[in-house]
Amino acid sequence: MCGAGPRLEFVPRSYGKLGHKVQRFAAALAIAGLVVGWIADAANAAERTIKLVALGDSLTAGFQLQGKAAFPVQLERALKAKGDAVEVINAGVSGDTSSGGLARLDWSVPKDTDAVILELGANDMLRGIDPKIPREALGEIVRRLKARNIEVLLCGMRAAPNLGPDYVRAFDPIYPELAAANDLVFYPFFLDGVVNDPKLHIGDGLHPNGEGVAKIVAGILPKVEAVLARVRAKPAS
Repeated sequence: MCGAGPRLEFVPRSYGKLGHKVQRFAAALAIAGLVVGWIADAANAAERTIKLVALGDSLTAGFQLQGKAAFPVQLERALKAKGDAVEVINAGVSGDTSSGGLARLDWSVPKDTDAVILELGANDMLRGIDPKIPREALGEIVRRLKARNIEVLLCGMRAAPNLGPDYVRAFDPIYPELAAANDLVFYPFFLDGVVNDPKLHIGDGLHPNGEGVAKIVAGILPKVEAVLARVRAKPAS
């Protein structure tokens, strides 16, 4: 009805103050419910198992190592020991170049991948491939992963000095420049602390043994946790 005078609310006189208290209490309960919901959502996000793909060559695959000694297995074990809910998938292929990694990217990195550890380029360097080729291939891998909303931890590689200073100057900057241009989590040298220690290599003097892989894992672990933090910080889809 229109024009019927002021709107009246029925609150019994003897319960007026109590009614306001009940309203305030109900509002407080509603806010508390929202807070509990937010906390539960955050807890669920933190507990969700993150899928991390290690995309690389023999250094990732674990050349001549037992499965439990390979980089992805040791890394997953170390992360779980710190309380991280994570699955690390071994997408390493011995002998692979950066171009080879690009060619198999779509089937090596599943649709539900959250983050990728990108470790490629050592075989390009050992074969003396023009540094422009790994630069372009690695850049395209990063572009495609970012287009899929996948976080990337880029692992750097360094050229052997016997390839000459010109090659070193062209090859070594690929990784830091790519990381800076794309805002990537960056580990400057995958073989840091391992490359010049014969006790940490298998017989060929190139590939790390189980102890060498453990040293790599210890060194790279903070960077892996940094990329996991980026995954967790994303809004739930």
